[in-house]
Amino acid sequence: METNLHDYIVFSNDPGQINSPAFYDCVVHLLCRCGSAVLCYNGQSFEISKDRIAILSQPRLVRVEQMSKDFKCEYIAAPDKFLHNLLPANNYSIQGCVSLFSNPIIEVSADNAEKFRMDMESIRCRIDDIDHRFYSEMIGSLLQTMIYDLFDFHTRHNDNILTTDRVGYLTTQFFAMIEAGRPKTQREVAYYAHELNVTSKYLSDTIKRVTGHSISSHINKVASSIIIEYLKDNRLSITQIADEMNFASVSYFSRYCTKHIGMSPTQYRLAGAKNINANP
Repeated sequence: METNLHDYIVFSNDPGQINSPAFYDCVVHLLCRCGSAVLCYNGQSFEISKDRIAILSQPRLVRVEQMSKDFKCEYIAAPDKFLHNLLPANNYSIQGCVSLFSNPIIEVSADNAEKFRMDMESIRCRIDDIDHRFYSEMIGSLLQTMIYDLFDFHTRHNDNILTTDRVGYLTTQFFAMIEAGRPKTQREVAYYAHELNVTSKYLSDTIKRVTGHSISSHINKVASSIIIEYLKDNRLSITQIADEMNFASVSYFSRYCTKHIGMSPTQYRLAGAKNINANP
């Protein structure tokens, strides 16, 4: 995906395109500049007005129900997998995403809305700079700044982002386990269900209902982040990494990487070496 990253990152001010099929594998980060609109997201209605931000992790679930005549917005759509790989495995992003799936609207001050607008403007100004020899890394750093600003805005208004009932407890405990790095060696749903004393089906259904994503996708995202960090350390052989992460064989490890990272471990290291050796 990174090879053609330019084709997947979009800056737009057209609200009618938010749920375009082109964005189905993306996360949409939207700022309302003026007016108001009512968005239906995952079967619920949310109002967005001036200086409010919407984070839409599944654009296909969005429908604009109402829109004032003066409604104006601008947004950045970027691939979910690329965004995920920008951030470390153990961070606020996992539980924050759970909360934002339930309520995608972030209320911010006018100053922070302007800060977010400037983050998006920085990205917009560099999207077409495709001759940059480190295009993916450059765009990634700008997106990373935007995301951490959004984390800051969100945490200020969401100290307790999960409910305290049974569903909330299971969700919290599950994410605590994967944030602690257990997918390094434990990537089967049955393991987490056993630890939480529920059936695999019940846990899977609960996580899917709360987050909109399968439980396996959450496990594999964290495992992928751990793999990437290991692959960046050239002191470790691919065989050592496979053993450390409890893969049955190097060939299985390679297939897992190809499926969840988009390339084999060898290809990933070769791509990294080419970037390091490239001359400006």
